[in-house]
Amino acid sequence: MKWMDKEGIMKNSGESTEPGYSRWQFTGLVAAIPVFIIFLLLPRPEGMSPEAQRTAAVGMLMVILWITEAIPIPATALLPLALFPMLKIMPVGEVSVSYGDKNIFLFMGGFFMAVTMQKWNLHRRIALKIINFLGSSPRQVILGFMVATAFLSMWISNTATTMMMLPIGLAIIYQFEQFWAKDNSAGLSDFRQALMLAIAFSASIGGIATLIGTPPNIIFVASLKKIFPDAPEISFMKWFMTCLPLVIVFLPITWIYLTRFAFKVEKQKLAIGDETLRHELEKLGTMDKGEKLTLIYFIIMALGWIFRRDLNIGFVHLPGWSNLLGVSQYVHDATVAMFVSMLLFLTPVNRKKGVFLLDWKTAVKIPWGILILFGGGIALADGFGKTKLAHWIAGKLVILHSFPFVLMLFIVALLMILLTEVTSNTAVATIFMPILAATAIAMNVNPIVFMMVGTIASSLAFMLPVATPPNAIVFGSGYIKIPTMVRVGFGLDVVGIILVLIVVYTIAAAVFQLDFGMMPVWAH
Repeated sequence: MKWMDKEGIMKNSGESTEPGYSRWQFTGLVAAIPVFIIFLLLPRPEGMSPEAQRTAAVGMLMVILWITEAIPIPATALLPLALFPMLKIMPVGEVSVSYGDKNIFLFMGGFFMAVTMQKWNLHRRIALKIINFLGSSPRQVILGFMVATAFLSMWISNTATTMMMLPIGLAIIYQFEQFWAKDNSAGLSDFRQALMLAIAFSASIGGIATLIGTPPNIIFVASLKKIFPDAPEISFMKWFMTCLPLVIVFLPITWIYLTRFAFKVEKQKLAIGDETLRHELEKLGTMDKGEKLTLIYFIIMALGWIFRRDLNIGFVHLPGWSNLLGVSQYVHDATVAMFVSMLLFLTPVNRKKGVFLLDWKTAVKIPWGILILFGGGIALADGFGKTKLAHWIAGKLVILHSFPFVLMLFIVALLMILLTEVTSNTAVATIFMPILAATAIAMNVNPIVFMMVGTIASSLAFMLPVATPPNAIVFGSGYIKIPTMVRVGFGLDVVGIILVLIVVYTIAAAVFQLDFGMMPVWAH
């Protein structure tokens, strides 16, 4: 079976008896062009410009191709480059700018750091140290895996994190099986299932915390700026301040839910857990030069993002480095990402052998497809904004103004989660950012609120193996059955919606100075 990972790359999840090109994909291929032509030829609705109608047609074409994956998802993202100029929507020069958006380079820098960490095995050492520190009882092992997975997922892809953590988890399970009481097979089964789901769920949860943690976060930031050029900047630090608390709260809730309610996991300490972790750490040996240098640059990159802008923490004011250097109007989080990335290429580990921290042979392994996908999503959002299609949609959604605000946010979160259960969250976020912006305009509220709720919710799909690559990966272990994942994931979906709404109403409102009662000037 093929599935799309968080980086927008088609991958094989293993041997399958399914055909290489499914009926669903063929249906999308056959339907896409006729729907596109129909949208172009339909009588133009009142108030909609010709350019807006043509943009809507391109949008529908891309939505069908994205949802059905009739052609590779990144390939669909290239359509605006061809169709916007040909349909006189935007000149090619304006369209192509979207594919070089600064946020794309922010994500690229994060990818370069991620592959460097993987090259020198730093990510594996960090994970094992965290797990070893938190203890070796079955419950503590699961907590250790969750904390390690969530932390790594903030900086490297959810898919790569899960792929790395799974074999470590399977090794722990194997060792536990050898020493678990013969009359307690149910306890062993609960531990195995809880551990597998813990790895998958914490990978998705951890990615929420940073802008580079998962693609929907960057899609939101880039789309906001394209649709509303005067909108305030969503910096790495502001996002981190808003979403890290969500992760900190959601992670222990998930742990308690998995180990005490969804499954009955024992809490007594098992010495074999310590032995396995020590053995895994011993195999890594001491930190070599490459690991140490990568760790230093990783810290520099994180600090560069965090302290780029001024920080006001209560009565303490910390000036940002960009202001101290007088370059605040010139630099962006992407500047930090690219600067540190270049240091990775420039730093030798063994000069005589020509070994550097990062080489191009390793760098080309980053998921270029997701960067193209970002560009297509940003170009589509730009088309929605410049042709006033978003505002036309907002006018048709004016009936929503009478709906209770909190109910609309709940519906947005629920809709995004349900859609992500069956298709790529990256594609869902790309499609819905302009629509959510238009909905906010129609309700005369801050677009950041709707778009942020939709963005975070798109990372909270826990019910099905096809929902996310982490779910699919742990499902492939053979320890999890679909009914179990649906039962356990449903509870977390509900908790996730509640937490997202609470965070937006409290922390996001304070960090971004959101006024829920009116639309800001920059959104008019």
